[in-house]
Amino acid sequence: MTFEVERCRKALEMAGAGRKVSVISSGDSGIYGMAGLILQISASEGVKVRVEVVPGIPAFVAAASILGAPLMHDFASISLSDLLTDWEKIEERVDMAARADFVIALYNPKSSKRVEGLGKAIEIVRRYRKGTTPVGLVRNATREGEEVVLTTLDELEGYYERVDMLSIIIIGNSTTFRADERMVTPRGYRDI
Repeated sequence: MTFEVERCRKALEMAGAGRKVSVISSGDSGIYGMAGLILQISASEGVKVRVEVVPGIPAFVAAASILGAPLMHDFASISLSDLLTDWEKIEERVDMAARADFVIALYNPKSSKRVEGLGKAIEIVRRYRKGTTPVGLVRNATREGEEVVLTTLDELEGYYERVDMLSIIIIGNSTTFRADERMVTPRGYRDI
């Protein structure tokens, strides 16, 4: 972290010199990854090289598959990191997503320095959701050390100490329910 611009410039410089270069991001390079920065720098600095964006598996998709089917209807993905986005803008996005009854996937929910944002975001969501709303917490999705917690909005605070930058939190909408140890957000199929 914090050296992304330098990494991208170096990669573009090497590609401009005729080398084949790969810039690696975890998850999907186009979702909170490096693809956008490579393309942004390339466009703003007039670098003319071929850039191929290779899709990966986004962390919220991996986490959702572990939790069951929480993203079966409309959802919003919001990063709680205020390194590149003002906190006021993040709060506004959380409020709008919660008000619109989107399932909400939270990226970067807490770091060693940013410990208060998660609690603030959850308080915003609680204005619009019942305390019994299912919430899934997945740390290290599909990686060694994977941890999964299926809880509720009311009980989530008890798990804050387990949350870090490798965690994804998925908050259900008003129709999300728990089916045994899975989260399900129905899509509207009525005849079942």
